[in-house]
Amino acid sequence: MKKATIALAEHRPETVSHAAALMREHEAVFLEEPPDALFARMLAGDLAVDEYVMTLDTEYPEFSHSMCIVLRKLHREGISIYQVEPYLEHLVSIHEFFSSGGAPDGLDPHIPQYQVYLREKEATAALLDFYRTATDGTFQQTVEAVKRFARIDSRRFVFRDRLRAEALAPMIQRYSKSYIEAGQIHFILMRMLRQTLGDTVAVKGRFLMDPVVRTLGISRHLFGPGDILTLRYMLRPDIPDPLEDLLAARALIYNKMIRKEETAPSKEAYPHVRDELEVIEIVKQLTFAECAGLFPVLRRLKTEEARTVVAQHLSLSGRNAFSRPASKRRVRHGRKNEADEISPF
Repeated sequence: MKKATIALAEHRPETVSHAAALMREHEAVFLEEPPDALFARMLAGDLAVDEYVMTLDTEYPEFSHSMCIVLRKLHREGISIYQVEPYLEHLVSIHEFFSSGGAPDGLDPHIPQYQVYLREKEATAALLDFYRTATDGTFQQTVEAVKRFARIDSRRFVFRDRLRAEALAPMIQRYSKSYIEAGQIHFILMRMLRQTLGDTVAVKGRFLMDPVVRTLGISRHLFGPGDILTLRYMLRPDIPDPLEDLLAARALIYNKMIRKEETAPSKEAYPHVRDELEVIEIVKQLTFAECAGLFPVLRRLKTEEARTVVAQHLSLSGRNAFSRPASKRRVRHGRKNEADEISPF
């Protein structure tokens, strides 16, 4: 039977070597990015990697640079490489349409491009509302804004994954073993591909950094509370969620504490994984009431200042915060935390 592996990981420099090792076990690689006219030239060596990355509108230039070097090597080894992300492809075309003088009423409402436009418009409005509320609103109003955005974002992700599953299905069937790049939030893509492909292809999901997580920390995954909230809405859109307020509250604290700058591994291996594990484990300790008390203090602080405040709060309450490196922590097995109930695989 043909096989497809959905490799779930964020775009971080430290994931590249793990992705490369797994990609080599497959005949074809399907990247989570829209087609780019210069990509084939870069793979063939006709365009320098540095020059190609400079043309990209990317939040993660170090990741893109390292991945391009890997992809070029894989291409030379005979592995087929494709860029397949219809949602983002439609989004690029919308931006081009608007930049050339087009207006929303000029979009055809009967094609996916228009649906992408509507979802992006809705999500952008909800995100702006969250930013406004997080600046001036009460804690409870901000929690509600988080939940609104997460619900809208969950619908956007479901639509995006459906488009990608439809595009990937016929391509995957041309190869005996396919590697599909996907961000962690897209694991529902696995379910959609299984539904589309039936018994013709065995589709398996892999959290790319799982081996690292198991050796470094006590969390079973690298989902922050906001991602867990979004995933729960994706999986159970019509079921009331008793944890949504707590997850939204913790997401507010998590977002203030997590380091957002791209960091390449240097003296310390896996800086992003370590940071995410630390912050995930810390916010799991916070009750809704504690988040409510911390939020007014943290809302205008910078990341490092926020981390200090939360660490002091937990220390005063007799709990650990950033007290030991993740590599020294004991791995906890068997016991589920209340916010850990999403277990995709």
